[in-house]
Amino acid sequence: MAAKKTGFEEVEAILQDIGTKIEELIEKGKESGGEAKEDIEKKIKDLKEKRTTLEAEFKKGKEKVEKLYNEKKEEMEPNLSASAEHFKEGFKEILEGVRKLLGN
Repeated sequence: MAAKKTGFEEVEAILQDIGTKIEELIEKGKESGGEAKEDIEKKIKDLKEKRTTLEAEFKKGKEKVEKLYNEKKEEMEPNLSASAEHFKEGFKEILEGVRKLLGN
């Protein structure tokens, strides 16, 4: 079973696909001539600029999300550790109660 991709991995895959398509256009542009070649080269230039902008925006967004996640994780870590300890103590109490009920 394939592992489920995260949102970031999906976006990175899309950006890589866009890069591949641009490279394909470049190859087709080399084969064409005249006015069509100029038009294709202009479109390729525009696509490269847009791709660069998309990658930069994606990188900034990813960094913001990771920073926020790490801040919240650090903020919540003491509470989670305390909750885990309370859960363990509660579970021990339940086990002790069951043992007493069973007469052990």
